[in-house]
Parts: sequence; C-alpha cells; structure tokens
Amino acid sequence: MISLFRPGNTVLHRLPAGVKLCGLIVAALAISLAPLGVGGGLGVVFAATAVLFLAGLGVREVAGAWWRLRWVILLLCGALWVFVDASTAVQNTSRVVGLILLAETVTRTTRMGDLLDVMERSLRPFRRVGVNPETAALTISLTIAMVPVLAGFLRQVREAQHARGVRLGPRVALPLLVLAMRHADDVGDALAARGLAR
Repeated sequence: MISLFRPGNTVLHRLPAGVKLCGLIVAALAISLAPLGVGGGLGVVFAATAVLFLAGLGVREVAGAWWRLRWVILLLCGALWVFVDASTAVQNTSRVVGLILLAETVTRTTRMGDLLDVMERSLRPFRRVGVNPETAALTISLTIAMVPVLAGFLRQVREAQHARGVRLGPRVALPLLVLAMRHADDVGDALAARGLAR
C-alpha cells in the first residue's frame, strides 16, 4: 500500500491527526458554505498552496500537486464557464482545488496508521447502528492509498503507449482497468492472508 506521508518536522507534522482531520472538516464546511466571490475563491487557492509549503514541500512537489489537478481544473472550470458563467466557474473550481490541496496536506503530514486510528475512534458511535468502525476505517484508508497507485498506473500506461507510438486517448482505459483489477486482487489476497478479509 502506497502512502502519501512525507516525513518532516514542521508544525503540521507535529499536530495530532485528530486535530488535522477536524481542521480539514471545518475548512471544508467554511469553503463550501461561505459566499467567496472570485477574489475569495482565488484567496482560498493561494492559502491552500501556502499551507503545502508550510508542510515542508518544495516548489517541485507543490508544482506536481498542481499538475495532477490540471484535468480537474480544465474540465470543471470549462463546464461551469459554458453552462453557468465565468464568475461561478472560478469560485467553484477554486473551492474544489483548495479542498483537494488541503486534503493532500493532511495526508502528506500524517501517517496512515494515525489517520486509521482517528477514523476508527470517530466511527465507534455508529457501531450501534451496524457499522463496523475497523472495516469502515480500513476501507477509507485503502481508498486514500489507491489515489497515488492509480496515478502511477496511468503514468505507466501512458509511457508505454507513447513508447510504442500509440496516440493517447480512450485506449488508455482498458490497460488501466487491467492493472487496477490486478492490484485489487493482490490487495485482497494480502488482506485475506492477514485475516482482514474473506
């Protein structure tokens, strides 16, 4: 399982995982509900980028985080621009980008095990309605961990197609699906071997 955790000794690294998760939830609510305007939306993006630097990431790593968001920005902003208006497109795209960058900051500065412990404790009250907190927390952590894995698979497929002179396009979907399913089988076997799945 690949983790986005980046070792460091910054203020954000030293904060407890529960505090960071609560902060992310509060920030998500504030960013989603507050009437930002274009300037406010751009301010959110600037602040989220600054937080990445505060987490000890270098210029290249922050640029990489932005590069991974290029399709989200283009597709979301483009669709809103066409179907609504430019101001709404900038505001809502800024909201989404800001939240993704803040979430990346949390995963970059927090060990997956610490996040798993916090999620388990948070989900315990739901045990009385049939929710298994351990299983739910493990599912969430696996979902988070799969993001960089799928990004790596996509990069492999695109590099292989480029080396063969194949034009990039919808053909990327099938080999990406095969790699993802194979990885899912490997993860399932590993969980079963540890008694965590059947």
